[in-house]
Amino acid sequence: MQWHAQFAWLGDGVAADVLIESDGERIAGITPRVPAPAGVRHLPGLTLPGLANAHSHAFHRALRSRVQAHSGTFWTWREQMYQVADRLDPGSYRALATAVFAEMALAGISCVGEFHYLHHRPGGAPYGDPNAMGEALIAAASDAGIRITLLDTCYLTGGIGRPLAGPQLRFGDGTAGNWARRVDSLHEQTGKAERRHARVGAAIHSVRAVPREQLRAVAAWAREHRAPLHVHLSEQPAENQDCLDAYGMTPTRLLAEAGALGALTTAVHATHLCEDDIGLLGTTMTGVCMCPTTERDLADGIGPARGLADAGSPICLGSDQHAVVDLFEEARAVELDERLRTRARGHWTAGELLAAATSNGHYGLGWPEAGRLEPGAYADLVTVALDSVRTAGAGPDHAAEAAVFAATAADVRHVVVSGRQVVQDGRHLLVEDVPAALARSIAAVTADPPREILRR
Repeated sequence: MQWHAQFAWLGDGVAADVLIESDGERIAGITPRVPAPAGVRHLPGLTLPGLANAHSHAFHRALRSRVQAHSGTFWTWREQMYQVADRLDPGSYRALATAVFAEMALAGISCVGEFHYLHHRPGGAPYGDPNAMGEALIAAASDAGIRITLLDTCYLTGGIGRPLAGPQLRFGDGTAGNWARRVDSLHEQTGKAERRHARVGAAIHSVRAVPREQLRAVAAWAREHRAPLHVHLSEQPAENQDCLDAYGMTPTRLLAEAGALGALTTAVHATHLCEDDIGLLGTTMTGVCMCPTTERDLADGIGPARGLADAGSPICLGSDQHAVVDLFEEARAVELDERLRTRARGHWTAGELLAAATSNGHYGLGWPEAGRLEPGAYADLVTVALDSVRTAGAGPDHAAEAAVFAATAADVRHVVVSGRQVVQDGRHLLVEDVPAALARSIAAVTADPPREILRR
């Protein structure tokens, strides 16, 4: 297959008239400054590598607009989230996740890291297939045409020293050993022909949800399988205080003690860190996933992204609870939030932020061969219009800046994933009507379906 990009971001700058050739799912050749051969597919605008959404909770998409109708904190938001979690089953979860992943594809996302902790039936009893909910997510990614890293999450307690209760019972496996045995079964399926789009990683929900004596077992599983390990870290000041009270150390220090930091680990949020925490994450080359639209929406705070990157932590991006699904917004928010915090401009270049949205995210999800436009990489292409009302007038010298600081998900025109066209002219080719699919699947798991709101 051949594509001819008007402009393409090649990692160190923007090139014009770029011929991109694939051999199946991988890129075979990249040739800038050549005329378009006859019969080639034209990509007008700026073509980027596929975007990686490194942190997603697919079912949180059902909360959009509903949680914005109320005031409160992260903790009051969480209660509304639990209500949706308690209504899902494998069938409704697959339908919802398919629609959400299709929305991601329309936004240029070729790979998602799904932080998955909704494992069992209401009340905590396992399904006949203990991994039925995880299987639903893997199938949904295939239905939507994107790749997935299923970050199967260990979630054992409702807080330090507190048992799971209510909807949380669906999350727990009792012990880290039980969690590992269940995930082993899921991991064994990786590599089958129908699973080429999927990989399985591990997650520690948080130091609130996995006791100190169980952390090491989860980290050991990830090391043994050379799998990514993700963890919610210092998202809330209360989490830090609880950890200090219980263990006499910060969550970051506790994870270091358990052997849970390192180049295959990604800390999510990392909002409330001390200097020692930043040093630990940086010197271990632990990645950090910033989720600015969620951190804004939940009033969580602004994380020290620039300080973490300077210390040695690669930065990637996630849409988390999907207040919006737009990695261009997540990327520019890293810079713009830092401007608000420091009252100075110019902390990140467009190139650094594009790397956070592409190569860094794929590496943190266990797909190091994706996220770059170069031979041997996955043929993942995202073309952003340069003639919309947001991007018009930028010119080739500022095309990368236009994508990061002006474009939105609505400017994505074409998406190719592993050499397969998934979005063409802004239309998803596999899910016929993505807005309708979202509306149906959300109505099925919420107490106030959209049609009732419309009548009012």
